[in-house]
Amino acid sequence: MDRIAGSLYGLAFGDALGRPTEFLTVGEIDREFGPAGPDDLVGDPALVTDDTQMALAVAWALHGVDRYTADVLEPRLRERFVAWAHSPENNRAPGMTCLRACGGLAEGAPWVEATIAGSKGCGANMRVTPVGLVPGLDLDVLAGVSQLQAAMTHGHPTALAASELTACATRLLVDGFELADVPAALLARCGERRSVYLEEWLGSLWQMPGATTPADFIARGWDECAVVLERLVAALARPDDGLDACLATGEGWIAEEALATGLYCAVRHADDPVRCLVRAARTSGDSDSIAALAGAFVGAAHGLAAWPADWVARIEYADQLAALAAGAHERTSGQDKARPDGPSGRAL
Repeated sequence: MDRIAGSLYGLAFGDALGRPTEFLTVGEIDREFGPAGPDDLVGDPALVTDDTQMALAVAWALHGVDRYTADVLEPRLRERFVAWAHSPENNRAPGMTCLRACGGLAEGAPWVEATIAGSKGCGANMRVTPVGLVPGLDLDVLAGVSQLQAAMTHGHPTALAASELTACATRLLVDGFELADVPAALLARCGERRSVYLEEWLGSLWQMPGATTPADFIARGWDECAVVLERLVAALARPDDGLDACLATGEGWIAEEALATGLYCAVRHADDPVRCLVRAARTSGDSDSIAALAGAFVGAAHGLAAWPADWVARIEYADQLAALAAGAHERTSGQDKARPDGPSGRAL
């Protein structure tokens, strides 16, 4: 499916464009790249960061799976996360939360003990968009998979909610939603899901200091996501000032802000995918993660044809991205043959 490929490649393209601008102010970015921002990939291959590496880990953990349950997916995610942590290619300044949690996973600790309970860093959801690309995945299962993959390293309830929302946004766009309609749909989902704790996926994770019930634990995450999504909706209602997107919806170091700021760039530049990535990379916050999510969103809306052909050939891990896209296409084609009307999914 072309939209799946567009999203997979879009995440990597955004990551590569944002890689050299992370940790820079907008003024520093403008001095290095000009006021238009970085508008082309650098190098052959154009290198990505741990954002794409971990998204690939999630995608391969899901690849070829016929039964999406916690007992099936947890060992597959664990294997991929640990392999990433130990890989010599894990040299892109990865976040300490992921490294510490993967250290515990490598030692065989139960993931509820290995996870960093207080972290809601964007590492939880910069890697989750492949979950939203699984053809025909039931939305309740999508929620469980999204939250589990986040919870294995980032145990904060907001990391879980933001990851589910990020995967849901990707799914909506692959299914044909307009980008402009996604923020309101996600905000509505915050209300609908506020007290839903996925015990079959998360087990005893909720039993942390300050939480009295599972519903109380997870509600905090949905409430924090709702706050930033309300900020996003309000920002989009105003004329675009063309300034640093982080000023509108946050710097993106934490999960809910990475989602909101990536989506802000995607909506603002819904008809110009490359410009969307440039806007996301020209930010003062976690530029690679913001641009990666923006690319996954706008790529899901437009498909692979939205991206320059030479980028497709030059991006690092192009072979893996192509293989995953082809596998998704085969799975979708098989579903189409099984169901004459094609794949369908319940609305959010």
